Amino acid sequence: MPPIFRHFTIGYIILLGSLLGASLYAGAVVAPTIFGSHIYLGKEILTQFQEGQLMSVNFYKLGILVDFALLSIFLYEGYKYKMGERDAITLVATFLALATGALFAHYYLPDIIMMQHVGEAMTQTQEFVNTHKGSEINFKIFALAIFVLLIRNLQKGLKSATKASPL
Repeated sequence: MPPIFRHFTIGYIILLGSLLGASLYAGAVVAPTIFGSHIYLGKEILTQFQEGQLMSVNFYKLGILVDFALLSIFLYEGYKYKMGERDAITLVATFLALATGALFAHYYLPDIIMMQHVGEAMTQTQEFVNTHKGSEINFKIFALAIFVLLIRNLQKGLKSATKASPL
């Protein structure tokens, strides 16, 4: 592995870890806090619709990171594939990350935001509920694919580091 590529690998692993951390934090901490704002504020100040709008802003910003990560995944994993460093697990995880990340940022998120712009009544429909549930499932698959990519690249990186190390 060329020395410059090691730096790209380190940056890539940091990006995957950051993305996974941001994704888990958004789902496990931010969402329950926003949708449980009455617990922390002592009374209900925001409606569920307003809480949903705040959550959409958070996920919109996360979508920007997802887009950057998708480009990075495509370039990095594509290069590794072209160089002959292939394995089925990484290939499947790459495909899932690219597909579910693109669905999240360019299908589910814009659709949910558009429904919110129509109004609160639209967010009470079965169509909104189904779209939201689909986005949750999609995002969990995305996070799992990112986790697998992170682990596989750490395994490969550590394996090549031990081969190069005289210890």
